[in-house]
Amino acid sequence: MPSSTSSTATGPDPATLGTLASGFAGLLRAAGVPAGTDQVARFVRAIALTTPATLDELYWVGRVTLVAELAHIEAYDRAFGQVFRGLHDWVDARGPEPPPPPPTTRRPPTRSPDRHNDGSGPDLDGDDTVEVAFASREERLATTDFAHLTDEELRELRVLMRDLRITVPLRRARRHHRHRNGDRPDLRATLRRSRRTGGDPVERVTSRARRRPRKLVVLCDISGSMAPYARACLQLLHAAGRGVDAETFTFATRLTRLTRALAIRDADAALAAAASTAPDWKGGTRIGAALKDFVDTYGRRGMARGAVVVVVSDGWDRDDPALVAQQMDRLRRLAHRIVWVNPRTAAADYQPLAGGMAAALPHCDQVVSGHTLTALAEAFRA
Repeated sequence: MPSSTSSTATGPDPATLGTLASGFAGLLRAAGVPAGTDQVARFVRAIALTTPATLDELYWVGRVTLVAELAHIEAYDRAFGQVFRGLHDWVDARGPEPPPPPPTTRRPPTRSPDRHNDGSGPDLDGDDTVEVAFASREERLATTDFAHLTDEELRELRVLMRDLRITVPLRRARRHHRHRNGDRPDLRATLRRSRRTGGDPVERVTSRARRRPRKLVVLCDISGSMAPYARACLQLLHAAGRGVDAETFTFATRLTRLTRALAIRDADAALAAAASTAPDWKGGTRIGAALKDFVDTYGRRGMARGAVVVVVSDGWDRDDPALVAQQMDRLRRLAHRIVWVNPRTAAADYQPLAGGMAAALPHCDQVVSGHTLTALAEAFRA
């Protein structure tokens, strides 16, 4: 790494990057900053990912990957100046104080209206400076379009997906349970208790219907234009769908049920089983035929009755759009709620010009994008 303070900087070659990062981390540990092997590996991956072009950018890459506490910022600034700003060799922990860290180019956060300064934190209305670090790798992955992520980055999203929980609305069940504020009298329990008062029903017992989560049905388009989004959706259902009564289907040229494949505990094995079970992966799209097959084979038999149905598709269909409208109308009469996830709606100039999307739109309760992990989580909350 050059010692010049010019605005441009070139990163070390891959052969020396690990050695340089390890030496930098050793200097941080000597200064009291707990920079372990995991932090060093994250720092090296962040450099390879972001390829910082200036020392200021490199400063913030190390800041967000190696520093976890405010108390360690001063030691980090000193070590960074010793190693990368050429004050002296990194193996010598002595020397003059480094220059102050570069000012952040990101805007400061706005003050939340429901937070008040009680003396325990900085006063955002005063002259205190609030420094904002660049978003972490996890935040970047969660907000990046699935189509722009590599296979390795999609696998890294599993950690974030496990922290999500898919919840569905509740419905009234046929069975009742005893409840002090129930809306239905429990005659048998009332008569049993009347024995304590000589047959006079002084204490009346009431009951309330039990509430059970509704079934979740996901119909996922696995055609060529939807391949990266379909994989992310199936991966989310596997990672976050534990404990949810969910049925998963895929369709391109035919309808395939993947509920058993996604029940496999190992994520790689589950996705591999899903890919082998659905032979039309990255094929053409026949939305109308797939909807008809689902309603005829599964929907009318009870799977879609009162369920929350999530359709993941961009709406491109080789069949007649009238068939899509007809089958969506049938599905609408069975389901409790239909949510259509279309990644193309994230574009600012999006219009439902695709025949299948235009035909399905009047029958949907909500249309969301689901093009990123954040947006997909919002879709399942919908």
